[in-house]
Amino acid sequence: MKQFYPYIIEILQILILLAVAPIFVGWIRTLKCWLQSRTTAGLFQPYRDITKLFYKDVALAENASWIFRFTPYLVFGVTVLAGGIIPALSVDLPLASTADIIALVALFAIARFFIALSGMDIGTAFGGMGSSREMMIASLAEPAMLMAIFTVSLVSKSTSMSQMVQVVAHGEFVLRPSLAFAFLAFVLIAIAETGRIPVDNPATHLELTMIHEAMILEYSGRHLALIEWAGMMKLFVFTALGIASFFPWGIAAAGNISAIPAAFVFLIIKLCIAGICIVLIETGLAKMRIFRVPEFLGSAFLFATLGLLSYFILE
Repeated sequence: MKQFYPYIIEILQILILLAVAPIFVGWIRTLKCWLQSRTTAGLFQPYRDITKLFYKDVALAENASWIFRFTPYLVFGVTVLAGGIIPALSVDLPLASTADIIALVALFAIARFFIALSGMDIGTAFGGMGSSREMMIASLAEPAMLMAIFTVSLVSKSTSMSQMVQVVAHGEFVLRPSLAFAFLAFVLIAIAETGRIPVDNPATHLELTMIHEAMILEYSGRHLALIEWAGMMKLFVFTALGIASFFPWGIAAAGNISAIPAAFVFLIIKLCIAGICIVLIETGLAKMRIFRVPEFLGSAFLFATLGLLSYFILE
């Protein structure tokens, strides 16, 4: 029976990703409404939005190709697969031996590539504008993200997420300046990758500020529901990645099945704290101009480089 435990944990982790990601987004929206003295729609409003979209019919443009139809399913599936790589509850995952941080970045790149293609597929001005902006951000964010996570992998001597969690959480506790720099870089990258303020505003449809929303304007019905759900899961995945890389305490060690309930409680607490931090950042900052985004991501790359250099110099 023990040989099936990793698969049970993997299925449980994916179910948590599917179920908790909309609640996490609802938590962020609720906190933002409370902070701005506005009435909130509740934690479960994202569920109602997704359900309503699934019931609506799909409207397709006459010149839509197979890329436009296939992209929502690919983006949804790739995001679920990415969530199965990151150890959110336990390091005992079947994918741990075959998938590492490089594979995780590649999965994000695949999803971004196809959604950018689908944005240009219809031939609208908004889709092409959003795709070009998305590719600009990707060309700056992905190298910085690899540099930041490689700093953690140097500490653990492995690019495997499970090994990184095992070393940082269950090894000797050491305060490392390299991880502090890498964490600052990761926060800036996560804001850009998930389309949050100040890089992008997920609640706007203004033509001069749209990035992600511009690429999905032509989607409707279940296609839009899958993309919106995948966007919520991407925010959850990046938060889980940050937790696993820099705050992995509470994640169950290999073979420790009894620690899974406690790991779930720790995960919920960390998500609540992460939601508070996201709301404070978005409330305290304004949306920056698109031409300032390269400077923003350049700062992230600088922090990641400082983290990598400080590891070799100090450790």
